[in-house]
Amino acid sequence: MSEHRNPFPNRPFRFGVQLKTTPTGSEWTEQARRIESHGYDIATMPDHFDEQFAPISGLQAVLSATTTLRACALVFDNDYRHPLVLAKELATMDVLSGGRVEIGLGAGWMIADYAQAGMIYDRAGVRIDRFVEGLAVIKGLLRNEPFSFAGEHYTIRDHHAYPAPVQSPHPPVIIGGGGKRVLGIAAREADIVGVNATLHAGVIGDEAFATMTREAVTEKLAILADAATAAGRLDQIELNIRTFFVSISDDREEQLRAMANLIGVDTQMIDESPFALIGPVEQIVENLLERRERYGFSYVSVGADEAESFAPVVARLAGI
Repeated sequence: MSEHRNPFPNRPFRFGVQLKTTPTGSEWTEQARRIESHGYDIATMPDHFDEQFAPISGLQAVLSATTTLRACALVFDNDYRHPLVLAKELATMDVLSGGRVEIGLGAGWMIADYAQAGMIYDRAGVRIDRFVEGLAVIKGLLRNEPFSFAGEHYTIRDHHAYPAPVQSPHPPVIIGGGGKRVLGIAAREADIVGVNATLHAGVIGDEAFATMTREAVTEKLAILADAATAAGRLDQIELNIRTFFVSISDDREEQLRAMANLIGVDTQMIDESPFALIGPVEQIVENLLERRERYGFSYVSVGADEAESFAPVVARLAGI
């Protein structure tokens, strides 16, 4: 993909906050209400075994504490739950929230989770195969009709899932991808595609940072666009990016240098990376408008620590 306007539809902006934990339950629900009041569209959570709340109960608490905020895992690891069980949880959450759930699913990547749980960390191809089957099972079960499935990893026998989700045929599906195969799957199966760093190493490190450059993102989007075009789905995909390097600051140059030094890359890489949003509010607003035009990103996620300072950007751009 060249630097000219991207081929994906120019969708209105929406904004999300990635949550992990708070000291108390009351602070968790207050955080959710505050995020909603700032105009964010969705609260999300990762799915790991480190210092974070469990995503199903955590997200349900968010939904119960709010009235408009949507909720999603970014993303559930398919290996941690049988897809029939996860489908039932997701449908229940969708019903209880009046249709505010989105479905994030992935093949699993963080090797520390598997090691701590004593789970086999299969090679990527096997984990992805299992994820593809898991997604097919979840989609099939949420159609509110008897469903059977016979795969290499899962077998479902004439199960009529209950309850049926509010959103039909199922809540929107988000798949995050950093490699060619998963981006191709996302192009065919997802309503929302998150463009990610490449995480083959199973940890966040130099490999991941090297695939967060402007050039790497452009290549990923070209793969996604080609696959979506072949599937006849180019106009059906919303593009998400989870920004990791975020700082609302009038001293942009200093913040760029500090961020670059922190992860051991040059300043230009951070300056140009779509994963970074650094500078005063007006400049970030301009950057997001330009990046939507160039790359197609309209659904932008920030971390919980940045939610308050980033709120003025949300106020300027949400729904535009």
